[in-house]
Amino acid sequence: MKLSTKALLGSAALALISAVPSFAQDVTACLITKTDTNPFFVKMKEGATAKAGELGINLKTYAGKIDGDHESQVAAIEACVADGAKGILLTASDTKAIVDSVKAARDAGVLVIALDTPLDPIDAADATFATDNFAAGLLIGQWAKATMGDAAANAKIAMLDLAISQPSVDVLRDQGFLTGFGIDTKDINKWGDEEDARIIGNEVTAGNEEGGLKAMETLLAKDPEINVVYTINEPSAAGAYEALKAVGREKDVLIVSVDGGCPGVQNVKDGVIGATSQQYPLLMASLGIEAIAAFAKDGTKPAPTEGKAFFDTGVALITDKPVEGVPSIDTAKGMELCWG
Repeated sequence: MKLSTKALLGSAALALISAVPSFAQDVTACLITKTDTNPFFVKMKEGATAKAGELGINLKTYAGKIDGDHESQVAAIEACVADGAKGILLTASDTKAIVDSVKAARDAGVLVIALDTPLDPIDAADATFATDNFAAGLLIGQWAKATMGDAAANAKIAMLDLAISQPSVDVLRDQGFLTGFGIDTKDINKWGDEEDARIIGNEVTAGNEEGGLKAMETLLAKDPEINVVYTINEPSAAGAYEALKAVGREKDVLIVSVDGGCPGVQNVKDGVIGATSQQYPLLMASLGIEAIAAFAKDGTKPAPTEGKAFFDTGVALITDKPVEGVPSIDTAKGMELCWG
């Protein structure tokens, strides 16, 4: 099934683009990401910086030292409020603990938009611009189940998650994957409570390659016959692949992931990853800057996508091995779109 740009990005995103003010002088905005090294957040920063330059907005950027560095994000929010920022774009490391700091910023008249990772609760932010992370997980789960066919009933699954704190994006992708694979998730608001014998275990990766390698090694020690690997993102998938390669299992284990960055799409093309769900962080960030410009102009706040609690910036499954009933695009198209 061929997906159009409008279908990928959504009509709401296109409408916001057309409505943005042409400039926003004397407006300061902040971008606060989990890290400044993960390619996903690098692209997010690129999108925000380009759009801020286009609109004449003074953009200040901050990042945690590592994924999970909550304290640095709290300090960044306080600095942005003190600097008189009109809006903050935030990818929270701890989606619950950050809520009090976000409330303080909003009480000071700052527009706070969560990017990619919804806060807990989601309405703690003024708006959320994100992939539907549950849908992203659902797509790779459905694809993995269909690819395995009858063998899915006896799969041995490794779950490579993000962090013990279970931020919302971590839970949504994990639970989406399991739902797509046909596994009862028990409490859909957390991972790790499932009772399906096909799940060998959950390990956290911190969203990086080293963490993915260590997590995969741990689960292979538990069961060397693992044949399906869910990963929170593509850096952790690359690490998992290296662990599998070290024991000669890289060709007979199905790895799925989420992000759709250019290196990740290349890994799909090269057979490292079977399928990945592509997000659009540059779009998230650029739309976020546009929303801050609109808010600065007349107090307008962005509305969520109809039927959802957030502004959906789109998702597409990337694979060169499509399956019936699961819409996807190939790696050639995925390379064109990464990370728009």
